[in-house]
Amino acid sequence: MKRLALLSLLSLLVLNLSACNTLSGIGKDLKKGGEAIERAAK
Repeated sequence: MKRLALLSLLSLLVLNLSACNTLSGIGKDLKKGGEAIERAAK
């Protein structure tokens, strides 16, 4: 039973870290898009 709980916890941790990296990438893309809009507006 402890092994199942440990595997579940590790799986959730890995999924959480991958989601965090994905959200970070989206944030960088949005930032670059906003910068491009600002440059075009000048």
